[in-house]
Amino acid sequence: MKRIILASQSPRRKSLLEQLDIHFECCPANIDEEFQPGETAREAARRIAWNKAEDVRKKAKNALIIAADTMVVCNGEILGKPDDVRDAFCKLSKLRGREHEVITAVCVMDAESGLCEVQDEITRVWFRDVKDEEIRAYIMTGEPMDKAGAYGIQGLGAVFIDRIEGCYFNVVGLPLKNLYSMLQRQGVRLLER
Repeated sequence: MKRIILASQSPRRKSLLEQLDIHFECCPANIDEEFQPGETAREAARRIAWNKAEDVRKKAKNALIIAADTMVVCNGEILGKPDDVRDAFCKLSKLRGREHEVITAVCVMDAESGLCEVQDEITRVWFRDVKDEEIRAYIMTGEPMDKAGAYGIQGLGAVFIDRIEGCYFNVVGLPLKNLYSMLQRQGVRLLER
């Protein structure tokens, strides 16, 4: 069986792969994640996930590469990772009392053959009406600083969530049902060992 490489250093994505009992190596991609003019968040997430896989493919032999990219979109605005504390406060303020979408695109690529599949998943998330002091206290934990939308649903940020519609794991950063099907099509049988 081919070795599996996660094109990321994300602790959340690592944890999700470990949850599936997948033996993998980490090899983070080094790409430009800037948006292209006229590109939607969904298109950007798919392109960036593919670019991450392709970057790692150049370094990997006989491997199956898993790459992903997550976007948070609120009222048409893409809320990436915060630049600083002030930006984190601004992003979280935009989310409070509102609905937003979390889009995660996943690319599974065979490094040898180039056979590749990209899928995306969209989950709708509703924030409760969070107070300024709650946002400030959350930012002081440091948790929001490396996350799209400036929050982590799997951590303390969960207290801001009123409800979700769709895949929880997608919001964490890796839609597991999609990944499972994609790996099956590449010959990886997680439930047949």
